[in-house]
Amino acid sequence: MANLLEQLAAMTVVVADTGDIDAIRQFTPRDATTNPSLILAAAQIPTYQELIDRSLRESRQVIGAEAPAEDVVREAIDEISVTFGKEILKIVPGRVSTEVDARLSYDTEATITKARKLIGLYAQAGIGTDRVLIKIASTWEGIKAAEVLEREGIHCNLTLLFGFAQAVACAEAGITLISPFVGRILDWYKKSTGRDSYPGAEDPGVLSVTRIFNYFKTHGYGTEVMGASFRNIDEIVELAGCDLLTISPALMDQLRQSDALLERRLDAAHPGASEERIHIDEATFRTMMAADAMASEKLDEGIRGFSKAIETLEGQLAHRLAVIEGGAAFTHAVHEIFLLNDLDGDGCITREEWLGSDAVFDALDTDNDGRLAPEDVRGGLGAPLAISR
Repeated sequence: MANLLEQLAAMTVVVADTGDIDAIRQFTPRDATTNPSLILAAAQIPTYQELIDRSLRESRQVIGAEAPAEDVVREAIDEISVTFGKEILKIVPGRVSTEVDARLSYDTEATITKARKLIGLYAQAGIGTDRVLIKIASTWEGIKAAEVLEREGIHCNLTLLFGFAQAVACAEAGITLISPFVGRILDWYKKSTGRDSYPGAEDPGVLSVTRIFNYFKTHGYGTEVMGASFRNIDEIVELAGCDLLTISPALMDQLRQSDALLERRLDAAHPGASEERIHIDEATFRTMMAADAMASEKLDEGIRGFSKAIETLEGQLAHRLAVIEGGAAFTHAVHEIFLLNDLDGDGCITREEWLGSDAVFDALDTDNDGRLAPEDVRGGLGAPLAISR
């Protein structure tokens, strides 16, 4: 008898929710999705260090030998996202989702620009738009950006989706796919109600996705529904038949280990009861989100979490760049300090110009002349940074 994972794959597109290329190879899903947190986790695996290093070197070539390290790292985030995506596409037959910087979630134009850049990087590798989904947070600004991109033939996956208003706005905008976060919805309700658990059929995240799915199918929207962020396999079982489900390797393994019979719960051809069709403009969107504490709080929390993951990844990349480039990277760091603090451009920094703390200035000013020359900064920072010159 087929295991649960095999039965699920017969009625739902199974997507790997991971940046671990080996795990994707093990479970052979049709699609894969990543985000900064997943790439950050994958970046800790020694096997992938060469991918990271290659992206950093390519970014240095793109940005230029004299560019500051922070610019190289910023470029490398995009390069690494696409590098992982390209490796994943060697394994999966379908699509990979690549995420726009979450810090741009409330900036429509910046989101559009970043998405076009990511698609351009894929195009340079000969990968077409049919194999890539651009992941964007489901803010009003993000949905409007995705609407523009979809008209250009750039397909989007709207993520961090928790509320019905977000889902309907995405459908009306003609978005390719949405990712309602089942587990995070459950987390909010457990904390809010004090309940330890919910049976699968009563799980608030399951109920939310079921409502969205039936609404889309009843009213003929083409936007696909991909349940995401699962906490247990009961949630997955209750959504069998959903267009797509993105599942972590750990939960896929649990599904694979079970030979229980799986029944279809959702059916696009015969959707369950649904409410009347509504229209979502910006005012309605904001009113409905304001009335939905769960959706508003989880959206904000998700954006902050993804943003923090990006910042952490940037910090790790900066360190790795320093290791790769040695003295060159250190020279860039010193150069940046002087660009920021040498206000009159005379090649030295006085205490009045110094933007940092007096304690740091005093530590660097080893000859106590009240001025910092490049050699003072190199000498003072070189040891703690452990970068050879």
